[in-house]
Amino acid sequence: MGLFERAPQLDALADAIARGTVADGAASGSVVTVAGDAGAGKTSLVTAALAGVPEDVRVLRAACDPLSTPRPLGPVRDVQAALGDPVEADSLLGAEARFAALVSAAPTVLVIDDAQWIDAASVEVLRFLMRRIEALPVVLVIAHRDVPLGHTLLALLGDIARMDTATRVAAPPLSVDAVRELLGDGGPDAAHVRALTGGNPFFVAEIARSPGDELPPTVRDAVIASTTGLSGAELEALQLIATAPDAFDDRLLAWVGPGGAGPDGGGIDVPTLRRHEGTGLLVRTPHGIGFRHELARLALVASTEPGVEALLHRRVLDAWEHVGGADDAVLTHHAAAAGDRERTLTYAVRAADDATRTGSHTEAVAFLTLALEHLDDEPAERARLLELLSTEQYMVSRLPASLSSIDAALRIRERLGDHDGISTAHDRRAVVEYYSARRREAERHADAAADVQAGAAAFASAQATRAYLAYRRHDLASARRIVAAQRDSSPVDAVALRLSITEAAASLVDGDTGARTVLRLHAWEALERSLDEIGTTAYSNLSALDIEHRRLGEAEAVLAESIPLTVDRDIPVCHQWQTGMRSRLHLLRGRWAASAEDAASVLDSGWAPLAAVWPHIVSALLELRRGEDAAAADGHLEAAAELAARLDESLVTLAVLSVHAERAWLTGDADPALEAAPAALAAAAVLPGTQWAIGDLRVWLARLGRPTAEASDALPEPYRLELSGSHAEAAQSWRDLGAPFDAAIAAVHATDAATAAAGIASLDALDVPATAARARRMLTERGIRSLPARPRSATLANPSGLTNRQLDVARLVARGLTNAELAQQLYISPKTADHHVSAVLSKLGLASRRDIVRAAAALGLE
Repeated sequence: MGLFERAPQLDALADAIARGTVADGAASGSVVTVAGDAGAGKTSLVTAALAGVPEDVRVLRAACDPLSTPRPLGPVRDVQAALGDPVEADSLLGAEARFAALVSAAPTVLVIDDAQWIDAASVEVLRFLMRRIEALPVVLVIAHRDVPLGHTLLALLGDIARMDTATRVAAPPLSVDAVRELLGDGGPDAAHVRALTGGNPFFVAEIARSPGDELPPTVRDAVIASTTGLSGAELEALQLIATAPDAFDDRLLAWVGPGGAGPDGGGIDVPTLRRHEGTGLLVRTPHGIGFRHELARLALVASTEPGVEALLHRRVLDAWEHVGGADDAVLTHHAAAAGDRERTLTYAVRAADDATRTGSHTEAVAFLTLALEHLDDEPAERARLLELLSTEQYMVSRLPASLSSIDAALRIRERLGDHDGISTAHDRRAVVEYYSARRREAERHADAAADVQAGAAAFASAQATRAYLAYRRHDLASARRIVAAQRDSSPVDAVALRLSITEAAASLVDGDTGARTVLRLHAWEALERSLDEIGTTAYSNLSALDIEHRRLGEAEAVLAESIPLTVDRDIPVCHQWQTGMRSRLHLLRGRWAASAEDAASVLDSGWAPLAAVWPHIVSALLELRRGEDAAAADGHLEAAAELAARLDESLVTLAVLSVHAERAWLTGDADPALEAAPAALAAAAVLPGTQWAIGDLRVWLARLGRPTAEASDALPEPYRLELSGSHAEAAQSWRDLGAPFDAAIAAVHATDAATAAAGIASLDALDVPATAARARRMLTERGIRSLPARPRSATLANPSGLTNRQLDVARLVARGLTNAELAQQLYISPKTADHHVSAVLSKLGLASRRDIVRAAAALGLE
């Protein structure tokens, strides 16, 4: 019936597609979103725009399926198949690059329809493509409805929202005039129809297809009105087609018909399909026969007689089992709708396994939940599925739900007297408790798992958990003793890998930097085997230890490698932890904006308490140093102290006390919390790998006039130098490590006036006004008058205001890359690269790219 009131949207969409195709041999890809309510005409709008695409530009279309649980990698696999590459991806590792290469092999417009039903794994593949799209001959068009908070699609839409080159097209409701034109002369009252339908083009169009009939009061009536000419058998065939949310596969036509399932049922023949075509409800798709709009399909489903829908789904399911080739997610959908408990259970478990292997842990949770709902009284199997569900809920950081699932499994195992199962449940509970920042509960369950008279595999896993918890509290002797006892007896490869990771991490705590390579190798091995939890744990501990020991450059490289993997493999719990670590890294390097960005992203998620420790510490310090919100700083410090008490780990305890000490230095107020410092220092002194945390607290106590009597020889160099009075040398040591704030604050405490004044200038440049003001008062009280004037703005280059993206650009500029090379590296256009470089120069207060190169070391960009 044509497009109504869509000329501006059509022009914008067509222009974006035209600009995004290859021109003069230069790739300039782009992203377009087409948003609107169901029935707003998004698909029609996209189809009209595609009509103007040149013949030498390839058009690929894939639709997301409205299954109860999305098919993992559904649209991605459909595109692969359309391009002659139907290989199933067992792992997302490398799949994104492969997909991007396939799509960009020729100038292409890739359309993803109905993205509101997309799965998490496909989102990550598209995010990978989108981040590189400006350097590819690809236009990505995403049509979607509005989605609620927490929806899988929001991560992709958020990335697109931050793209300067993205085009956003909205399909608004029709006006009364457009409705009147669509209904035609002699049609129903346009104002009434506009009020009834809200201007939804599909609703209006369906009403217009029934001229002369009584105005249907609902969409369902409008759809049913278009089927009034069908016979009973033809309507039944249409209802059979409506059971398929994506499209009714052509292979099923001969096996499912009004006469029943199988070839004896007569199938759905050509005359019947021709009669269906006359209704205007169906369209041909690459996958078979589909409804022109999902609302039409839902209307047919709603109109099906009671009890009939389940029978229809059962016939389709029987046909699929005969024909073969359907995804387990599709089979699960039909089995559940058919009310077939046994087959729903079978296919949901299989679909969950596929989701886990492909890095779609969110979908795995949904499939396992469905399986449990359809499981009869089979206690052992229920316990097994609850254990799997608990693990997947933990992976996606739904920790309270994970605890609830594993508790239910444990109760069943105890009733059955299943010692292996009891041990396994306690073991899983220990891990989830630890990520919930409850160490005592974690250790209690780990001990319980090991104490049960279980088989070798369950016992070895429990011991691996106990070794890891011991290592995390820096009890390396206990950790190594457990690892040594299990080294030759562990019957499970995954457990052996966990033990090796703990052993390597313990060696790194002790200062053996060669263990860094071992940890990375173990991480790669685990991820290649789809042992997501184990692989990302290796990365998490490597990055945390690198930061703790101030190997800041190495930590940056690790996180640049590992954080994208936590996104690609759909592991929010590890993504939050590693992002929290990066917030600490940015803080140490004086990158306040990037640090605050990462800390807020973790705290706003509100999921994993363990991951929130450092973001709270970081947020407290940022508020204190900038003097923006004392109440917020106190709130973050209080939250960090509570988590530290629950974790009872020296590194965190000392870090929280250091924040208390810094706050006392800034405010001049006594802090009762510092009365616990001597005992905390004494407890940490007997543990390996705590020297940096001890040094930080001891130096802050010394700055408060509360020096400790312990010798400083074992402390890291910058702390040892400052405690011995060599403040200038301490400041230089911090600069060498890439920690500008620590360098400045060390210099401020020097007895030499010139060194102290230089420290003030550095604090001014770092844009920490509260700290700089306190330092000025301190030096003025000491009688030092030759201090730099308070600047109206930062006068020296510093990276404090750069976002994470701008830091990436600055690093590449520091390496001497041109805009064209930078664009290629970051998968953006040269024009966008130039825009980013200009923003970086402005925020750094520098005049040219050469200034960035010259200041790279001082800026921590090397």
